[in-house]
Amino acid sequence: MEEKLMRAVQYSRYGGGPSGLEHVEVPIPTPNKDEILVKVEAASLNPFDWKVQKGILWPLFPSKFPQIPGNDVAGEVIKVGPGVKKFKAGDKVVAMITPGIGGGLAEYAVSKESLTVARPPEVSAAHGAPLPVAGLTAHQAVTESAGVNLDGSGKHKNILIIAASGGVGHYAVQLAKLGNTHVTATCGARNMEIVKSLGADEVLDYKTPDGAALRSPSGRKYDVVIYCAAGIPWSTFEPNLSENGKVIDITPVPTALFGYALRMLSKKKLVPMLLKPKGENLDFLVNLVREGKLKTIIDSKYPLSKAEDAWTKSIEGHATGKIIVEP
Repeated sequence: MEEKLMRAVQYSRYGGGPSGLEHVEVPIPTPNKDEILVKVEAASLNPFDWKVQKGILWPLFPSKFPQIPGNDVAGEVIKVGPGVKKFKAGDKVVAMITPGIGGGLAEYAVSKESLTVARPPEVSAAHGAPLPVAGLTAHQAVTESAGVNLDGSGKHKNILIIAASGGVGHYAVQLAKLGNTHVTATCGARNMEIVKSLGADEVLDYKTPDGAALRSPSGRKYDVVIYCAAGIPWSTFEPNLSENGKVIDITPVPTALFGYALRMLSKKKLVPMLLKPKGENLDFLVNLVREGKLKTIIDSKYPLSKAEDAWTKSIEGHATGKIIVEP
């Protein structure tokens, strides 16, 4: 019997950027035990995707070549593997594909049942697809690393969110404001009103002197900084932190390990954060979107045939919210 094929985008070596992506036809994957085959309606790009291609995460990722990138998808269940109990063909879902395995930039993708959640009619594929990586990273940073209770209880915290108009940042602002917090945010001048509309109490243009120095307009010291960028030295953070303040670095790199260790010895800390995805947290985020308590800002949408353009946009690093690819 002839094998059914699907359109996909892949790369076969490290490097190459957008021009290293190849449009191919490959066999539709088969779901194994506890896995689900999803017809992709929307996929979301993350910096993780092009960093893997660049070789920044070698030798951990990718697990193999050729690599179909993409870890965030929303779509419809086509088939379930042995042992799957929660889903059946026809169900609408949001899913995170195991990092390193990938497969999101394709017409079909396989996800694990444990990292797949139901998508209600109120949540479109484009607005649900970005939640697995960016949404879960923001959720973990705000709740676990920053210790914010999203029911509004707990001690008041002053929080700074850097790059607040980006993929993780725009979710982090909204989630932090569900808690007992005062949120200061940094972004570019063109996005200041958007970030204010998400609930930020104070917004700094990162290109101004106060923005570059991370100084709160109201003179607050930060209990927590959610650091969604790169290139800011500790000497800029330190004077803005409260006595036991900490900086949560959501994109840690191996070369910074000595800095983390050094800071752990002081009251003011620099703490690396690695995403530990949980299905129950993804389900929580999807329901916040359904209830209108969490918004996905979509920067742009591209068809799969123009995946290179989406890749370029992500590498440039100035997207407002999330970049979506639709097969």
